[in-house]
Amino acid sequence: MKNLITQKNLITDVAGLKIGEAHDKAAATGVTAIIFDRPSVASIAILGGAPGLRDTALLEPEMTVDHVDAILLSGGSAFGLDAAGGAMAALKEDGRGFEVGPARVPIVPQAILFDLLNGGNKDWGRMPPYWELGYRATKSASLDVALGNAGAGYGATTATLKGGLGSTSATTPSGFTVGAIVAVNAVGSATMGDDPYFWAAPFERQNEFGGLGLPGTMSEDLLRPRLKGAAQRANTVIACIATDAVLTKADCKRVALAAHDGMARALRPAHTPMDGDTVFAAATGTKPLTKGVVDLTEICVAAADVLARAIARGVYEAETLPFDKALPSWKDRFSNFKS
Repeated sequence: MKNLITQKNLITDVAGLKIGEAHDKAAATGVTAIIFDRPSVASIAILGGAPGLRDTALLEPEMTVDHVDAILLSGGSAFGLDAAGGAMAALKEDGRGFEVGPARVPIVPQAILFDLLNGGNKDWGRMPPYWELGYRATKSASLDVALGNAGAGYGATTATLKGGLGSTSATTPSGFTVGAIVAVNAVGSATMGDDPYFWAAPFERQNEFGGLGLPGTMSEDLLRPRLKGAAQRANTVIACIATDAVLTKADCKRVALAAHDGMARALRPAHTPMDGDTVFAAATGTKPLTKGVVDLTEICVAAADVLARAIARGVYEAETLPFDKALPSWKDRFSNFKS
């Protein structure tokens, strides 16, 4: 099933949303905000063993609240959960939120990743920076998306290389747009062994992460998993899939589950006991389904593909952090590679 690349190859190719990003260079951490132009249907699938989440129970299909105003991805481990408060304040200033009498409560589910051991200065004293980062990210929302060392991907790492923020998009055969945004902070590796080849290579479009393809042979060493050190195995890859289709919460749940296939294709390993691999899925609802489950199936296929590509792209676009013993970026390590 062929999925065509869309114009910007970013999640903002999906009509009805914008992306905001903010980071703290000294602390080597940041926040990414997915802001919907109007309240949108969303759900979640959590396959990692140690997630960090806020206000996500309401995303289950049987829960009452039907729509969200934004979704947040943040660094900082549990400290990063403050970011949703800043996002809510920014949205409330703009008149957004679930109406309860005269009050408005913005609905902002959030997931966090562990980036506390990346060399940045986490001695932030009484007030961690995440409330302010969440506020700034929300206020900065636009159709542009910085990749690599940006937003929630600023301080992200993998087992072997610097991680980062990635985004891609595609159109399904029936014409629905599907996009992904992901902060790649994996316990494993996005590349094969000590070589530059990405696990996601079969899904690459237009050389978006280097165009190297697959190696000529798959040796046993390439297949051996690389893992972060024991002290750093608290990790998480957090992502959001968006589509312009009209979907229910149950449909979005299915899309989020299917998208995890893309995570497993792009990272080795994924979904381990000490990470919190989490995928949100949201539908901005600008284009109705015409073929029912056929359309939904095509969206699920595209969701897995765009997430696999976005993970590789996030690593490919990352830059080495300016700290002692910082992991190298893909480009620093492999820019002169010749296959």
